[in-house]
Amino acid sequence: MGEQQMAEQLPSRATPDLRIDEAVAASLRTLLPTVAEHTVAAVTLEVPGYAGALSGQMGANIENAVQMALGGFLKLASRSAGSDPGTPLGPSLEAAYALGRGEARSGRSMNALLAAYRVGARVAWRELSAAVVETGLDAETVAKFAELVFAYIDELSASSVAGHSDQLATTGRVRQRYLERLSQNLLAGAPADALVASAERADWPAPRTLTAVLLPANQQRGLASLLDARTLQYAEDLPGLETDEETAVLLVPDAEGRDRRQLMRSLLDRQAVVGPAKPWMQVRASYLRAVRAMKLGLEPGSEPIDTEQHLADLVIGADPDALEDLQDRVLAPLADLRPATAERLRETLRSWLLHQGRRDDVAADLFVHAQTVRYRMGQVRELYGDRLNDPRVVLDLTIALNRPS
Repeated sequence: MGEQQMAEQLPSRATPDLRIDEAVAASLRTLLPTVAEHTVAAVTLEVPGYAGALSGQMGANIENAVQMALGGFLKLASRSAGSDPGTPLGPSLEAAYALGRGEARSGRSMNALLAAYRVGARVAWRELSAAVVETGLDAETVAKFAELVFAYIDELSASSVAGHSDQLATTGRVRQRYLERLSQNLLAGAPADALVASAERADWPAPRTLTAVLLPANQQRGLASLLDARTLQYAEDLPGLETDEETAVLLVPDAEGRDRRQLMRSLLDRQAVVGPAKPWMQVRASYLRAVRAMKLGLEPGSEPIDTEQHLADLVIGADPDALEDLQDRVLAPLADLRPATAERLRETLRSWLLHQGRRDDVAADLFVHAQTVRYRMGQVRELYGDRLNDPRVVLDLTIALNRPS
Protein backbone atom coordinates (compact mmCIF):
# COMPACT_ATOMS: atom_id res chain seq x y z
CA MET A 1 0.00 0.00 0.00
CA GLY A 2 1.43 3.40 -0.96
CA GLU A 3 1.87 6.32 1.43
CA GLN A 4 -0.81 8.43 -0.29
CA GLN A 5 -3.29 5.56 -0.02
CA MET A 6 -2.58 5.26 3.70
CA ALA A 7 -3.04 8.97 4.15
CA GLU A 8 -6.39 8.84 2.37
CA GLN A 9 -7.65 5.96 4.50
CA LEU A 10 -6.68 7.41 7.86
CA PRO A 11 -9.47 10.00 8.30
CA SER A 12 -12.30 7.47 7.85
CA ARG A 13 -10.76 5.16 10.45
CA ALA A 14 -9.51 7.83 12.79
CA THR A 15 -12.49 10.16 13.29
CA PRO A 16 -11.48 13.07 11.08
CA ASP A 17 -13.77 15.45 12.98
CA LEU A 18 -11.32 15.50 15.90
CA ARG A 19 -9.84 18.96 16.36
CA ILE A 20 -7.75 20.12 19.29
CA ASP A 21 -7.02 23.78 19.53
CA GLU A 22 -3.55 25.22 19.19
CA ALA A 23 -3.16 25.87 22.92
CA VAL A 24 -3.66 22.18 23.73
CA ALA A 25 -1.36 21.19 20.87
CA ALA A 26 1.32 23.58 22.13
CA SER A 27 1.05 22.11 25.62
CA LEU A 28 1.42 18.59 24.27
CA ARG A 29 4.31 19.64 22.04
CA THR A 30 6.41 20.56 25.07
CA LEU A 31 6.13 16.96 26.24
CA LEU A 32 7.53 15.41 23.08
CA PRO A 33 11.22 15.19 24.16
CA THR A 34 10.22 13.48 27.42
CA VAL A 35 7.78 11.12 25.72
CA ALA A 36 10.42 10.22 23.13
CA GLU A 37 13.01 9.52 25.83
CA HIS A 38 10.59 7.33 27.80
CA THR A 39 9.58 5.48 24.63
CA VAL A 40 13.17 4.59 23.77
CA ALA A 41 13.81 3.46 27.34
CA ALA A 42 10.73 1.24 27.32
CA VAL A 43 11.59 -0.32 23.96
CA THR A 44 15.13 -1.06 25.13
CA LEU A 45 13.80 -2.68 28.29
CA GLU A 46 10.87 -4.65 26.88
CA VAL A 47 11.86 -5.72 23.36
CA PRO A 48 14.74 -8.26 23.36
CA GLY A 49 15.76 -7.40 19.80
CA TYR A 50 16.63 -3.88 20.91
CA ALA A 51 18.39 -4.68 24.16
CA GLY A 52 21.49 -2.52 24.25
CA ALA A 53 20.93 -1.37 20.67
CA LEU A 54 19.53 2.09 21.35
CA SER A 55 22.41 3.66 23.24
CA GLY A 56 24.69 6.40 22.01
CA GLN A 57 24.08 8.08 18.68
CA MET A 58 21.60 5.43 17.57
CA GLY A 59 19.45 6.07 20.63
CA ALA A 60 19.55 9.79 19.92
CA ASN A 61 18.52 9.18 16.32
CA ILE A 62 15.59 7.02 17.40
CA GLU A 63 14.50 9.64 19.94
CA ASN A 64 14.51 12.24 17.20
CA ALA A 65 12.48 9.92 14.98
CA VAL A 66 9.93 9.38 17.75
CA GLN A 67 9.69 13.14 18.30
CA MET A 68 9.14 13.65 14.59
CA ALA A 69 6.40 11.02 14.55
CA LEU A 70 4.66 12.55 17.57
CA GLY A 71 5.01 16.01 16.06
CA GLY A 72 3.36 14.71 12.89
CA PHE A 73 0.54 13.32 14.99
CA LEU A 74 -0.07 16.67 16.69
CA LYS A 75 -0.14 18.40 13.31
CA LEU A 76 -2.70 15.85 12.18
CA ALA A 77 -4.81 16.26 15.30
CA SER A 78 -4.76 20.08 15.15
CA ARG A 79 -5.11 20.59 11.39
CA SER A 80 -7.79 22.97 10.22
CA ALA A 81 -11.15 21.67 9.01
CA GLY A 82 -11.18 20.47 5.42
CA SER A 83 -7.37 20.26 5.15
CA ASP A 84 -5.65 17.30 3.54
CA PRO A 85 -4.55 14.78 6.20
CA GLY A 86 -1.81 13.62 3.85
CA THR A 87 0.08 16.89 4.38
CA PRO A 88 1.09 16.23 8.02
CA LEU A 89 1.07 12.47 7.56
CA GLY A 90 3.39 12.19 4.54
CA PRO A 91 6.75 13.03 6.17
CA SER A 92 6.02 10.74 9.12
CA LEU A 93 5.14 7.85 6.82
CA GLU A 94 8.30 8.41 4.78
CA ALA A 95 10.37 8.40 7.97
CA ALA A 96 8.63 5.21 9.19
CA TYR A 97 9.28 3.52 5.84
CA ALA A 98 12.96 4.46 6.03
CA LEU A 99 13.08 3.17 9.61
CA GLY A 100 11.72 -0.19 8.47
CA ARG A 101 14.36 -0.50 5.74
CA GLY A 102 17.09 0.46 8.19
CA GLU A 103 15.96 -2.12 10.73
CA ALA A 104 15.99 -4.84 8.08
CA ARG A 105 19.54 -3.85 7.12
CA SER A 106 20.50 -4.05 10.80
CA GLY A 107 19.22 -7.62 10.94
CA ARG A 108 16.28 -7.05 13.27
CA SER A 109 13.10 -8.95 12.54
CA MET A 110 9.69 -7.55 11.69
CA ASN A 111 8.38 -9.02 14.95
CA ALA A 112 10.87 -6.92 16.91
CA LEU A 113 9.85 -3.82 14.98
CA LEU A 114 6.12 -4.37 15.57
CA ALA A 115 6.77 -5.06 19.23
CA ALA A 116 8.63 -1.76 19.43
CA TYR A 117 5.63 0.01 17.91
CA ARG A 118 3.27 -1.61 20.41
CA VAL A 119 5.42 -0.51 23.30
CA GLY A 120 5.77 2.94 21.78
CA ALA A 121 2.01 3.29 21.32
CA ARG A 122 1.38 2.33 24.93
CA VAL A 123 3.93 4.77 26.33
CA ALA A 124 2.84 7.60 24.04
CA TRP A 125 -0.82 7.15 24.90
CA ARG A 126 -0.16 6.87 28.65
CA GLU A 127 1.79 10.13 28.77
CA LEU A 128 -0.17 12.12 26.20
CA SER A 129 -3.56 11.06 27.58
CA ALA A 130 -2.62 12.27 31.05
CA ALA A 131 -1.73 15.65 29.59
CA VAL A 132 -4.92 15.76 27.51
CA VAL A 133 -7.10 15.07 30.52
CA GLU A 134 -5.40 17.88 32.42
CA THR A 135 -6.42 20.35 29.69
CA GLY A 136 -10.06 19.72 30.52
CA LEU A 137 -11.17 18.15 27.23
CA ASP A 138 -14.49 16.32 27.43
CA ALA A 139 -14.64 12.52 27.47
CA GLU A 140 -15.84 12.20 23.86
CA THR A 141 -12.89 14.23 22.59
CA VAL A 142 -10.47 12.24 24.73
CA ALA A 143 -11.89 9.03 23.25
CA LYS A 144 -11.48 10.35 19.73
CA PHE A 145 -7.94 11.42 20.64
CA ALA A 146 -7.18 7.86 21.76
CA GLU A 147 -8.59 6.45 18.54
CA LEU A 148 -6.47 8.82 16.50
CA VAL A 149 -3.33 7.91 18.47
CA PHE A 150 -3.68 4.20 17.77
CA ALA A 151 -4.80 4.67 14.16
CA TYR A 152 -1.75 6.86 13.58
CA ILE A 153 0.56 4.27 15.15
CA ASP A 154 -1.03 1.60 12.97
CA GLU A 155 -0.25 3.63 9.86
CA LEU A 156 3.34 4.23 10.94
CA SER A 157 3.87 0.56 11.72
CA ALA A 158 2.32 -0.44 8.36
CA SER A 159 4.70 1.91 6.58
CA SER A 160 7.68 0.51 8.50
CA VAL A 161 6.59 -3.04 7.72
CA ALA A 162 6.44 -2.11 4.03
CA GLY A 163 9.97 -0.68 4.23
CA HIS A 164 11.21 -3.75 6.09
CA SER A 165 9.64 -6.11 3.53
CA ASP A 166 10.94 -4.12 0.58
CA GLN A 167 14.47 -4.14 1.99
CA LEU A 168 14.35 -7.89 2.58
CA ALA A 169 13.00 -8.43 -0.91
CA THR A 170 15.86 -6.39 -2.33
CA THR A 171 18.51 -8.10 -0.22
CA GLY A 172 16.90 -11.53 -0.21
CA ARG A 173 15.33 -13.56 -2.98
CA VAL A 174 14.99 -10.68 -5.40
CA ARG A 175 18.60 -9.63 -4.91
CA GLN A 176 19.69 -13.24 -5.33
CA ARG A 177 18.00 -13.31 -8.72
CA TYR A 178 19.78 -10.09 -9.64
CA LEU A 179 23.11 -11.61 -8.59
CA GLU A 180 22.41 -14.70 -10.68
CA ARG A 181 21.61 -12.52 -13.68
CA LEU A 182 24.84 -10.60 -13.08
CA SER A 183 26.76 -13.91 -13.04
CA GLN A 184 25.11 -14.95 -16.30
CA ASN A 185 26.03 -11.65 -17.93
CA LEU A 186 29.62 -11.89 -16.77
CA LEU A 187 30.06 -15.44 -18.02
CA ALA A 188 28.44 -14.50 -21.33
CA GLY A 189 30.80 -11.54 -21.80
CA ALA A 190 28.01 -8.94 -21.92
CA PRO A 191 28.87 -5.34 -22.92
CA ALA A 192 30.31 -3.05 -20.24
CA ASP A 193 27.19 -0.87 -19.92
CA ALA A 194 25.02 -3.94 -19.40
CA LEU A 195 27.41 -5.26 -16.73
CA VAL A 196 27.47 -1.94 -14.87
CA ALA A 197 23.66 -1.76 -14.91
CA SER A 198 23.39 -5.37 -13.77
CA ALA A 199 25.82 -4.78 -10.88
CA GLU A 200 23.95 -1.67 -9.77
CA ARG A 201 20.61 -3.47 -9.91
CA ALA A 202 22.02 -6.23 -7.70
CA ASP A 203 23.55 -3.69 -5.29
CA TRP A 204 26.89 -5.44 -5.88
CA PRO A 205 30.03 -3.33 -5.28
CA ALA A 206 32.28 -4.11 -8.23
CA PRO A 207 35.82 -5.27 -7.30
CA ARG A 208 38.97 -4.56 -9.29
CA THR A 209 39.34 -8.16 -10.48
CA LEU A 210 37.46 -11.44 -10.49
CA THR A 211 38.85 -14.98 -10.53
CA ALA A 212 36.77 -17.88 -11.84
CA VAL A 213 36.79 -21.13 -9.86
CA LEU A 214 35.19 -24.33 -11.16
CA LEU A 215 34.36 -27.06 -8.67
CA PRO A 216 31.76 -29.77 -8.08
CA ALA A 217 28.52 -28.16 -6.90
CA ASN A 218 28.50 -30.31 -3.76
CA GLN A 219 31.89 -28.87 -2.73
CA GLN A 220 30.56 -25.32 -2.22
CA ARG A 221 29.35 -25.95 1.32
CA GLY A 222 31.18 -23.89 3.90
CA LEU A 223 33.11 -21.81 1.36
CA ALA A 224 31.07 -18.63 1.77
CA SER A 225 32.61 -17.86 5.16
CA LEU A 226 36.14 -18.29 3.74
CA LEU A 227 35.74 -16.02 0.72
CA ASP A 228 35.04 -12.35 0.02
CA ALA A 229 31.37 -11.54 0.73
CA ARG A 230 31.03 -10.26 -2.85
CA THR A 231 31.82 -13.69 -4.30
CA LEU A 232 29.26 -14.69 -6.94
CA GLN A 233 28.08 -18.30 -7.17
CA TYR A 234 26.36 -19.85 -10.16
CA ALA A 235 25.61 -23.46 -11.09
CA GLU A 236 23.04 -23.54 -13.90
CA ASP A 237 23.75 -24.05 -17.59
CA LEU A 238 27.42 -23.09 -17.43
CA PRO A 239 28.46 -22.02 -20.95
CA GLY A 240 30.92 -24.21 -22.83
CA LEU A 241 31.05 -26.87 -20.11
CA GLU A 242 29.80 -30.40 -20.56
CA THR A 243 30.34 -32.78 -17.67
CA ASP A 244 28.47 -35.63 -16.04
CA GLU A 245 29.01 -34.05 -12.63
CA GLU A 246 27.05 -30.97 -11.58
CA THR A 247 29.57 -28.16 -11.58
CA ALA A 248 29.43 -24.68 -10.05
CA VAL A 249 31.45 -21.57 -10.73
CA LEU A 250 32.60 -19.04 -8.16
CA LEU A 251 33.65 -15.56 -9.23
CA VAL A 252 35.97 -14.44 -6.44
CA PRO A 253 36.87 -10.75 -6.04
CA ASP A 254 40.44 -9.47 -5.84
CA ALA A 255 42.18 -12.85 -5.39
CA GLU A 256 45.72 -11.85 -6.33
CA GLY A 257 49.14 -12.26 -4.73
CA ARG A 258 48.78 -13.23 -1.10
CA ASP A 259 44.99 -13.37 -1.48
CA ARG A 260 45.34 -15.90 -4.32
CA ARG A 261 47.44 -18.11 -2.08
CA GLN A 262 44.75 -17.84 0.57
CA LEU A 263 42.14 -18.76 -2.02
CA MET A 264 44.13 -21.85 -2.98
CA ARG A 265 44.33 -22.91 0.67
CA SER A 266 40.59 -22.51 1.09
CA LEU A 267 40.02 -24.80 -1.93
CA LEU A 268 42.06 -27.76 -0.64
CA ASP A 269 40.26 -31.10 -1.10
CA ARG A 270 37.47 -29.49 -3.16
CA GLN A 271 38.56 -30.63 -6.65
CA ALA A 272 38.70 -27.03 -7.87
CA VAL A 273 40.18 -25.54 -11.03
CA VAL A 274 41.18 -21.88 -10.69
CA GLY A 275 41.43 -19.42 -13.56
CA PRO A 276 43.53 -16.24 -13.58
CA ALA A 277 42.51 -12.94 -12.00
CA LYS A 278 41.05 -10.64 -14.66
CA PRO A 279 39.48 -7.16 -14.59
CA TRP A 280 35.98 -7.85 -13.31
CA MET A 281 34.24 -7.15 -16.61
CA GLN A 282 36.60 -9.62 -18.35
CA VAL A 283 36.11 -12.55 -15.98
CA ARG A 284 34.72 -14.61 -18.89
CA ALA A 285 38.35 -15.07 -19.97
CA SER A 286 39.21 -16.49 -16.53
CA TYR A 287 36.21 -18.80 -16.70
CA LEU A 288 37.03 -20.07 -20.20
CA ARG A 289 40.61 -20.80 -19.17
CA ALA A 290 39.40 -22.91 -16.26
CA VAL A 291 37.01 -24.71 -18.63
CA ARG A 292 39.87 -25.43 -21.07
CA ALA A 293 41.97 -26.82 -18.21
CA MET A 294 39.18 -29.23 -17.33
CA LYS A 295 38.76 -30.29 -20.96
CA LEU A 296 42.52 -30.78 -21.26
CA GLY A 297 42.32 -33.31 -18.46
CA LEU A 298 44.15 -31.33 -15.78
CA GLU A 299 42.18 -32.97 -13.00
CA PRO A 300 42.74 -31.65 -9.47
CA GLY A 301 43.67 -33.94 -6.64
CA SER A 302 43.72 -32.81 -3.04
CA GLU A 303 45.17 -29.49 -4.21
CA PRO A 304 43.32 -27.25 -6.66
CA ILE A 305 44.57 -26.82 -10.21
CA ASP A 306 46.09 -23.36 -10.63
CA THR A 307 45.87 -22.61 -14.34
CA GLU A 308 48.64 -20.05 -13.93
CA GLN A 309 51.00 -22.98 -13.35
CA HIS A 310 49.88 -24.77 -16.54
CA LEU A 311 50.02 -22.04 -19.17
CA ALA A 312 52.27 -24.03 -21.54
CA ASP A 313 49.95 -27.06 -21.35
CA LEU A 314 46.96 -24.80 -22.06
CA VAL A 315 48.65 -23.14 -25.02
CA ILE A 316 49.71 -26.46 -26.52
CA GLY A 317 46.30 -27.98 -25.89
CA ALA A 318 44.43 -25.04 -27.42
CA ASP A 319 44.25 -26.75 -30.84
CA PRO A 320 44.38 -30.55 -30.43
CA ASP A 321 44.11 -31.19 -34.18
CA ALA A 322 47.06 -28.93 -34.95
CA LEU A 323 49.09 -30.61 -32.20
CA GLU A 324 48.29 -34.05 -33.62
CA ASP A 325 49.34 -32.95 -37.11
CA LEU A 326 52.58 -31.52 -35.74
CA GLN A 327 53.34 -34.76 -33.89
CA ASP A 328 52.70 -36.84 -37.01
CA ARG A 329 55.06 -34.67 -39.04
CA VAL A 330 58.04 -34.21 -36.72
CA LEU A 331 57.93 -37.71 -35.23
CA ALA A 332 57.67 -39.41 -38.62
CA PRO A 333 61.29 -40.74 -38.42
CA LEU A 334 60.21 -42.90 -35.48
CA ALA A 335 57.06 -44.23 -37.16
CA ASP A 336 58.63 -47.44 -38.60
CA LEU A 337 60.21 -48.57 -35.31
CA ARG A 338 58.70 -51.14 -33.01
CA PRO A 339 56.28 -49.34 -30.60
CA ALA A 340 58.39 -50.05 -27.50
CA THR A 341 61.57 -48.80 -29.19
CA ALA A 342 59.82 -45.71 -30.56
CA GLU A 343 58.47 -44.89 -27.09
CA ARG A 344 61.94 -45.19 -25.48
CA LEU A 345 63.48 -42.89 -28.09
CA ARG A 346 60.63 -40.34 -27.80
CA GLU A 347 61.08 -40.33 -24.03
CA THR A 348 64.85 -39.89 -24.31
CA LEU A 349 64.60 -37.16 -26.95
CA ARG A 350 62.06 -35.23 -24.89
CA SER A 351 64.26 -35.31 -21.79
CA TRP A 352 67.34 -34.45 -23.93
CA LEU A 353 65.60 -31.33 -25.27
CA LEU A 354 64.32 -30.23 -21.86
CA HIS A 355 67.73 -30.71 -20.21
CA GLN A 356 69.57 -29.10 -23.13
CA GLY A 357 71.67 -32.19 -23.84
CA ARG A 358 73.10 -32.62 -20.32
CA ARG A 359 73.57 -36.39 -20.37
CA ASP A 360 73.80 -36.94 -16.60
CA ASP A 361 70.62 -34.91 -16.01
CA VAL A 362 68.79 -36.91 -18.67
CA ALA A 363 69.99 -40.18 -17.10
CA ALA A 364 68.75 -39.05 -13.68
CA ASP A 365 65.41 -38.01 -15.17
CA LEU A 366 64.91 -41.36 -16.90
CA PHE A 367 66.50 -43.51 -14.15
CA VAL A 368 68.97 -45.07 -16.62
CA HIS A 369 72.75 -45.09 -17.01
CA ALA A 370 74.42 -42.21 -18.86
CA GLN A 371 75.77 -44.72 -21.41
CA THR A 372 72.19 -45.78 -22.15
CA VAL A 373 71.33 -42.14 -22.88
CA ARG A 374 74.35 -41.91 -25.19
CA TYR A 375 73.33 -45.05 -27.05
CA ARG A 376 69.70 -43.97 -27.48
CA MET A 377 70.64 -40.48 -28.65
CA GLY A 378 72.98 -42.08 -31.17
CA GLN A 379 69.97 -43.89 -32.60
CA VAL A 380 67.95 -40.67 -32.67
CA ARG A 381 70.71 -38.82 -34.53
CA GLU A 382 70.87 -41.57 -37.13
CA LEU A 383 67.13 -41.11 -37.74
CA TYR A 384 67.06 -37.29 -37.74
CA GLY A 385 70.51 -36.41 -39.05
CA ASP A 386 71.30 -32.70 -39.26
CA ARG A 387 67.69 -31.71 -38.52
CA LEU A 388 68.46 -31.80 -34.80
CA ASN A 389 70.69 -28.77 -35.39
CA ASP A 390 67.80 -26.75 -36.88
CA PRO A 391 66.27 -24.46 -34.18
CA ARG A 392 62.86 -24.68 -35.85
CA VAL A 393 62.91 -28.47 -35.78
CA VAL A 394 64.02 -28.38 -32.14
CA LEU A 395 61.08 -26.07 -31.30
CA ASP A 396 58.60 -28.30 -33.15
CA LEU A 397 59.95 -31.40 -31.40
CA THR A 398 59.76 -29.73 -27.99
CA ILE A 399 56.10 -28.84 -28.58
CA ALA A 400 55.20 -32.19 -30.15
CA LEU A 401 56.76 -34.15 -27.29
CA ASN A 402 55.08 -32.09 -24.60
CA ARG A 403 53.02 -34.05 -22.10
CA PRO A 404 50.60 -32.28 -19.70
CA SER A 405 52.13 -32.31 -16.24
